[in-house]
Amino acid sequence: MRYLAATLSAVFALAGCTSQPYVTPERLARGLVIVLPGIEGRGVLNQAICHGLDAGGVDYAIELYDWTSIWGPLANLRAEGRNRRIAEKIARRIAIYHWDYPERPVLLVGQSGGGAIAVWVTEQLPRGHDVDGIIMIAPSLSPGYMLDFPLGRTKRGIVNFHSALDWVFLGLGTAIYGTMDGYHTASAGMVGFRVPKAGGTPPVYSKLHQIAWRSKMSWDGNTGGHLSSGAAGFVAKYVAPFVLNEKWDEKLIANILNEELPDATSQPDTTSQPDAHPTWRPTTDAATRF
Repeated sequence: MRYLAATLSAVFALAGCTSQPYVTPERLARGLVIVLPGIEGRGVLNQAICHGLDAGGVDYAIELYDWTSIWGPLANLRAEGRNRRIAEKIARRIAIYHWDYPERPVLLVGQSGGGAIAVWVTEQLPRGHDVDGIIMIAPSLSPGYMLDFPLGRTKRGIVNFHSALDWVFLGLGTAIYGTMDGYHTASAGMVGFRVPKAGGTPPVYSKLHQIAWRSKMSWDGNTGGHLSSGAAGFVAKYVAPFVLNEKWDEKLIANILNEELPDATSQPDTTSQPDAHPTWRPTTDAATRF
């Protein structure tokens, strides 16, 4: 018996068929995408991500997993211990899915605070249950957060869509209230992640792909601000191709962006900067940083 499919079908039947329209036994048999919303929880903004993935040709199960609490956005932003425990639960769900559907792709799409949850999920995955990839849209994580461990738990890598125009929420907002990992700074969803430089860049960072906002993305609904970062048209055109392609590299990115491949000899290194602060690394008890 397909334990996970039966369980999910029963839950969604109780909740109403429209609550998870893209989770069916047929879709589960093809693959799974878990969409993790921001600190506001489930709503039209993150439902648009699910609609965009479907419109972009993703025929896997697309589950919108609301990880937030009843205490509101600010509590969700700063409850790191609780959020890491939720991430552990999601990691166990992925392991169960793998047992039911071996060799099927599993990807995490996290918007804003959900980007942090996606990273923390990979840090809790049981051995032998790596995910195919993580796609972060405007993540609320500090730029110095070390991604070497999460990158090592993905087969394809991590994509970070960031925008310098997202200064209200991920610049001023996180400077005042903090990022999901507790630093008062502009987020990686605005300025990108720093790539470690001391001692040489870890080879695993070759699987980190950072895509800055372009004005032409406005044509598909993403105008560069936080609230438009998950627009359905943008997700269909720019995010869905990563779900559908097994190899993530500069050629794929250039094709998605409809741009020429960059000339590596003429591009300045803008990401290899010293870390601005010490960063958290996984321990045996991931929920007890503070």
